[in-house]
Amino acid sequence: METVKNLEISLKSKKYKIFLGNNLLNQIDFILKNHLTNKNIVILYDKALKDRLNILELSLSKVASKIASIEISSGEKSKSLNNYIKLCEQVIKTGISRDTIIVAFGGGVIGDLVGFVSSTLLRGLNFIQIPSTLLSQVDSSIGGKTGINSVYGKNLIGTFYQPIAVLTDVSLLQTLNKREILSGYAEIVKHSIIKDKVFFQWLEKNGSDIIMGNNQLRIEAILKSCRIKRSVVEEDEFEKGNRALLNLGHTFGHAIEGYLNYDGTILHGEAVSIGIIMALKLSLKMGYCSKNDYERVLEHFNVVGLPTSMKLYTSKIIDPLKLWKIMQNDKKMYKNHLNFILPDKIGKCSIRKDIKKSEVLSLLNEELRT
Repeated sequence: METVKNLEISLKSKKYKIFLGNNLLNQIDFILKNHLTNKNIVILYDKALKDRLNILELSLSKVASKIASIEISSGEKSKSLNNYIKLCEQVIKTGISRDTIIVAFGGGVIGDLVGFVSSTLLRGLNFIQIPSTLLSQVDSSIGGKTGINSVYGKNLIGTFYQPIAVLTDVSLLQTLNKREILSGYAEIVKHSIIKDKVFFQWLEKNGSDIIMGNNQLRIEAILKSCRIKRSVVEEDEFEKGNRALLNLGHTFGHAIEGYLNYDGTILHGEAVSIGIIMALKLSLKMGYCSKNDYERVLEHFNVVGLPTSMKLYTSKIIDPLKLWKIMQNDKKMYKNHLNFILPDKIGKCSIRKDIKKSEVLSLLNEELRT
């Protein structure tokens, strides 16, 4: 049996564990036995994981009383109100009750959507996250954010709703291409910039090997990332304060995704990667972070292959004012001010509420028109 690491998340609303290791899918009946025995289980899975579904179903069948599986497409377009309603009806049709357990088997889109479905069906069903992408393993499967998109912006309809367990199997990362791995790696680096300079130094040394597929280093990087996110989420579960620090790169990143219509041209982690660099440039411009720290992060991004410019994803002229307008619908708006998460240095960020529109537009003009 493979070694299983675990990390407890202790919140006011719920305590649960993240189970982390290699080849865990066929051990889920043993690892989560206390949660699953004699339960009615509905698996909502990414259609790209169809070849892994039978392993999961076989393992669950050893303890569950009934299993149903529903296929979902993984793109951001799936996180629509219409798709949410359709999915709720499909789950209800399987014959659910209050002790039914929902399993979210897929990446961040699946986790966001299925978490929202779970939080609203019968006023809340227990659910388990089995994140299949590096991005979801280090970020979206932890902390209880669920949601779908509005025509006005990303994740504007949603809830805070915690899973009862997270099973993180790094063998699932073998299904990903390098671009998808890099997308997840951007969130790992983000965590280091927010709170752990020593972790950033470790990534400078090991980042390329993590991306190339070293499982032991991947497990270590995921665990370090999850610990950082845990420390922030346990302090501020409902994002009333410092949890907003986890949004480093996301104010710019979500605007970039929205500008490109969530059409798959850019992955979420790629948009966050560009957003982190833009946040660093704005911080440098405002005199908060040093040129040395900015250049050090930029060099690491270039070494591992993370994107640093939106212009890589469109041949059209980009309108800075349109990007700014998209930012106005961001959830980080507070009292009519757009909050920016800006690095003070590697390992420390601050929530800035005093950034003027003119300063942001000046940066966007410099970035997008040169």
